Parts: sequence; C-alpha cells; structure tokens
Amino acid sequence: MNILVTGAAGFIGSHVVLRLCQSGYQVTGIDNLNSYYDVRLKLARLERLKQHSNFRFVQIDIADLAGLSQLFSKGLFQHVIHLAAQAGVRYSIENPMAYADSNLTGHLSVLEACRQFHIEHLVYASSSSVYGLNSKVPFGEEDRTDQPISLYAATKKSNEMMSYSYASMYQLPSTGLRFFTVYGPWGRPDMALFKFTDAILHNKPIELYNHGQQSRDFTYIDDIVEGIFRVLNHRPVALPIPHQLFNIGNGSPVGLIEFVEALEKCIGRVAQKLYKPMQLGDVSKTWADSESLFQKLDYRPQTSVLTGVQKFVDWYRQFYGF
Repeated sequence: MNILVTGAAGFIGSHVVLRLCQSGYQVTGIDNLNSYYDVRLKLARLERLKQHSNFRFVQIDIADLAGLSQLFSKGLFQHVIHLAAQAGVRYSIENPMAYADSNLTGHLSVLEACRQFHIEHLVYASSSSVYGLNSKVPFGEEDRTDQPISLYAATKKSNEMMSYSYASMYQLPSTGLRFFTVYGPWGRPDMALFKFTDAILHNKPIELYNHGQQSRDFTYIDDIVEGIFRVLNHRPVALPIPHQLFNIGNGSPVGLIEFVEALEKCIGRVAQKLYKPMQLGDVSKTWADSESLFQKLDYRPQTSVLTGVQKFVDWYRQFYGF
C-alpha cells in the first residue's frame, strides 16, 4: 500500500510515518518545514525517518494545489493521512492569517487532490478544541461543536465540515480524528510538557494559567499512532455520506498541578511556579469519551501520565544532552 502523510516532519506525523515504515508500507511524507518552532527539531525527526528505504520526503506546502496535484499524479497513493496544520491556540491570536493559509486553504487543497485522484480513504487530524465551551463532560462525538473560542478551534471545526461536504458531494471516504492533548518524545516546543521540562532543567520558573486550576485529557503519542493505524483500514462505507469522527483521548483528565507533580518526580527537581490568569482562547477542562473508538475498533488509549512523562523526559535529556 502506498500512503501519503502530510506534516511528516511534525510531532505526530513523524511518529505515524515511523510506524507505517516499520509495518512495511511505502510512505511519502510532505512538509513545508516552516519556522513556527525550531526547524532543527523537524530536520532531526526527518533524519530518523530517512533511515527507512520505504520512505521518501518531499518539501511542499499543502496550500499549493498545483504542486500537490503533480505529486498525487506521480505518487499513486491509495490512502492519505493528513496531519499538516498550523498548530497552537495562542499563536492563532498573534498570527491569524497563518491559520487561514494552512488550515483552511491547505485542507481544501488536500481534499481537492484526494477527489481528483480518487483516494480510497482520507484520515485527517481534528482537535478536542472543537468542543469549545461545551459544559457536558466527557466530550462525545455527537456533542455540540459550534462554540469555538479560538481561531484555531474554528479552523478545525471548518475542516470537519469541509470534509463532510466532500464526502457528501464526491463520496470521498473520510475520517476525522479529534486528538486530546498529545504528548511524548519528539514533541513540540510550544506545548506545556516541553516548556515545563525545559524550564525546570534550566532552573527557570514555569507558568501555570488559570492559577493551575485546569485539567487536560493527556494522550501519549504511541496511543494516538495506534488509533490512527487502526482507523486507516476502517474506511467509512455507510451511505449516503462516508464520513466519520472519532475522539482519541485517554479518557481520564489530569489536573495541571498533578501533571506538574508527575514531571517533578520524573526529573527529580521541584519546579518554581508562577500562577497566572486564564489565557485568551483557552479552556479549563478537556475530557474525551472514546467509547465509539472502542466499540468500532476495539481500542482504548491506556498509557499513564507518569509513564508517558518519564519517556518524554528521558528523550529530552538524551536529545539535548542533559
């Protein structure tokens, strides 16, 4: 099977490519290698992937429909795993146009290329952010998602609606995955675990927003990859519209203070803490109902926070020489 993975130099994308290569698939990975965070980390992820002969990398922006079409015409892909996007809730406040280019125009370009070249199954990344101000917990796939409180969340909800429309009009089989706070080795420098670890090891304070009164459904990267892998071969065939959505989350939210305590235990140091108000566009709690994933694919994420955080700390120490 020949598979295209967008965002292949990214955190989740690089882990997905590695799993596919190890499983014997032919994988083409694309990424624009933008400078949202340290490009050296992206290049290091790619170097790890290039050790596999069944992987090739093409640098391209997903918003470039002409370039994508040319790639699709030569690639003969059966499946597409679309993970490329401009990430980050807070950055969407500073640079909103980046989200229009990547998350809206880029997603539409991927949809159009998949339509033109008759892709058998498009699996794409959504986000728990789409649940916004929904007060019902845990969040289920049938719950309201029309109250986004950040531009990032709005673009991810738009991706779901755009994909649904292509499934409806063109019978393009599509599966959207709502990821819940993914963490683990090779993670992004803008995410809490990375920032906290870096600060503690450099004897700098960490910032806890909403005065630490937040909780997240932290989901370890290997659990996310396993979910994607299982979904890949579970193409939606229900008529009239072959489109489905799944939450992928651990199903057990952890308080921010508890999360920091786990990190302190793994590092062996106590963090200096600065308590700050809630940030614009943020939510106080996320909690995934992943029952649909279990019922249809017999899978539940299960890595504990302490286990996952320890694996991240071990990777960080090795990668950065601590």
